[in-house]
Amino acid sequence: MPKPNPYRPYQPDPAQMALMPAVSGNDINGLDDPDPHPPRVVYWAPDPNQIPHGEMQRWFYTVQPDAPALLAERAARQAILEAPLPEVAAEEVTRAPEDWTALLDGFVEAGLCEKTGVAEMQTEWCYEGRSVPQSRVIMLGVQHDYARLSQAPEVEAGAEVIRQYGRATHAAKQVAGWLRQEGWAAEPVAGPMTGDFTLIPPALACGFGELGKHGSIIDRDLGANFRLSAVLTDAPFAPTPPREHGIDAFCASCRICEDACPPEAIYPEKQQVRGARKWYVDFDQCLPFFNEHHGCGICIAVCPWSRPGVGPNLAVKLARRAERETGDQF
Repeated sequence: MPKPNPYRPYQPDPAQMALMPAVSGNDINGLDDPDPHPPRVVYWAPDPNQIPHGEMQRWFYTVQPDAPALLAERAARQAILEAPLPEVAAEEVTRAPEDWTALLDGFVEAGLCEKTGVAEMQTEWCYEGRSVPQSRVIMLGVQHDYARLSQAPEVEAGAEVIRQYGRATHAAKQVAGWLRQEGWAAEPVAGPMTGDFTLIPPALACGFGELGKHGSIIDRDLGANFRLSAVLTDAPFAPTPPREHGIDAFCASCRICEDACPPEAIYPEKQQVRGARKWYVDFDQCLPFFNEHHGCGICIAVCPWSRPGVGPNLAVKLARRAERETGDQF
């Protein structure tokens, strides 16, 4: 039996719901659409006037606007965003692709981020009507402080999310700055307003785990307890391969995030989204609670993979189970 959910039944704030547009966010996302098409910006638009849910995006910032923890983290992140990047050096440094990729480990060792990967940029990752000219996307992952995030949906967890967005931005700018000093143009990209492309597909492509039932990536080592940023460049990095650890099958039989979600927005089964079957979170159900709690984060916090040290052990157990099942077939 699941634990009683203290946030159910959930009743959205009427003032917020008055701003809900006539079009469904699920329709914008392509839910139940059998035809493949590029993703569309549904939220976190750089210009809220350009999306139907723009007024709800603005409403997000009216909740506890004077909370000290939120103000402090937003100010710190803004300072990071405004920090200048170095000019691109006149001469390009030449290295083998594998050597370029290996050098990214130094940013993890320095504590700027917890994970790196590289993917060849794909046009289908770009939002409808957008494009990315660079050939490589370097993905970076920064881990939340689990003790802070586990307080979700309290304001301390929202502040932790903002803090990690700041770290992710700083890491992307450091990598981009290094590449510029090496003579290669590089553009840092950080959430939540990424602009031209969505970060999850390239993160999956370069080895950041698998998509979880809660709509976030689950990584073997970081669980779902991390944020993403990226760097776009033409520097000839060697791509890193995707990785699977049995997480997808694990999610199919796990209901922890599903039962913990206050607005019951997490589907128990995969849905068809833009021509593909995948885990999907009901946008229209999720957004009101998300807005009222500065990003919520409950589903990430309760995910078994997110608990410190649990993910690697789970991956080992699932690998052994897969080996036994494969052996039984012969």
